[in-house]
Amino acid sequence: MDNHHSNLLVKISNEEFNQLVNFVYDKYGINLSKKRQLVEGRLSHTIKDLGLSSFNQYMDLLRRDKTGDEMLNFLNKITTNYSYFARETEHFEFLLEFALPYLEKNRSRELRIWSAGCSAGQEAYNIAMTMEQYFGSKKGMWDTRILATDISMNVLNKGKQAIYSEDNIKDLPKQWKTQYFTRLPDGSYQVTEKIRKEVIFRVFNLMDPMVYKKPFDIIFCRNVMIYFDADTRNKLVERFYDATAKGGFLLVGHSEVLDKGATRYGFIRPSIYQKT
Repeated sequence: MDNHHSNLLVKISNEEFNQLVNFVYDKYGINLSKKRQLVEGRLSHTIKDLGLSSFNQYMDLLRRDKTGDEMLNFLNKITTNYSYFARETEHFEFLLEFALPYLEKNRSRELRIWSAGCSAGQEAYNIAMTMEQYFGSKKGMWDTRILATDISMNVLNKGKQAIYSEDNIKDLPKQWKTQYFTRLPDGSYQVTEKIRKEVIFRVFNLMDPMVYKKPFDIIFCRNVMIYFDADTRNKLVERFYDATAKGGFLLVGHSEVLDKGATRYGFIRPSIYQKT
């Protein structure tokens, strides 16, 4: 096959596209109906790499794949994980100045925190560093472990390794870089074991029922719901509400606004909500 030809996109028919949209929506709550170009553009390579010639064949593969690996590969391609440390820093300032003082007064030595859609772990480690900062020498008396979940085993494995490029940590305070990271011979940085121990990584699809021993004091779900339609988002937020302890907080991405009428959470400030 000549090069010119192999660069052509694999075209998706209306029927194939509708099938794909329904399949992904039913299984993951992600609405791709307006993302046709993105789907065609990003998946053409995948289809060719797999030695397939049409979206139909690719859909068959997705349905048959018992391991879920191909599905995750697909989701990773269409929901890009742009994640880095100290993203939307106001949230961490809010933790230090408001949420943690409030919870310290109202909880007995245990905080349950969930980083939902955690990508490669930056957010979860950021939370752990913020805790360390806040509690200081009292930290040993508190159990503040963080649950970090994502649908992608791929990013969770990266999270467990906790190795990041210099570019990834450039926005962190200098003191944190020296205190919470070890510089590796190749110039990348690894989160120290003390902080790594604070985070538990688990595979979880937000469309599945939430099972937990005790409700959460803080739930971070930032820039995950941008892929969901309003109905899916509202239902998810209601499930988060049920999984939140009284007085607990939900933090969402700055571009994500919850429908006021659709949630029982109280509004604190943009992107920050509390269960009163």
